[in-house]
Amino acid sequence: MIAKSKRTLLTAGLAVLLALVPFPAVAQDQPSDNMQIVLEKLRADKKLFVAQNMGLMESEARAFWPVYRTYQKSLNHLAERQLKLIQSYARHYQTMSNGVAKKLVDDYLAVQGDRQKLRQVYLPQFRKVLPEIKVARFYQLENKIHAAVSYDLAAQIPLFK
Repeated sequence: MIAKSKRTLLTAGLAVLLALVPFPAVAQDQPSDNMQIVLEKLRADKKLFVAQNMGLMESEARAFWPVYRTYQKSLNHLAERQLKLIQSYARHYQTMSNGVAKKLVDDYLAVQGDRQKLRQVYLPQFRKVLPEIKVARFYQLENKIHAAVSYDLAAQIPLFK
């Protein structure tokens, strides 16, 4: 399980991100670069968490980190799409229509499908640079991080009326 301190850090980062998303009751006017700073911090913390939990040998680390970086860049694009989706939800929170609700659900499922495809695309690359046990561990860590972030997002995003 994600260590309590790392989970708290992820939760705090998500709270800041969601504070920047203008839901009707919590609209704030923040500089746009605040979100970028928080995202960079979350990404650095995630990399540290992965490094601490992978137990990589030096040769494995040299081969793993370049693949991780390219994987993470692709994953970041999905996170940006998800953030735009949350922002769209916030914009339409008070006046949700069937059309907007349909688009939000379709876009959400597209992001989730693309996340799964991305994991599958990178699997052979991770298998080239790591023993299978460590590939499984990496995917386990990714799953735990994603589950924690998803849980925190779900807890903080209000249901529409």
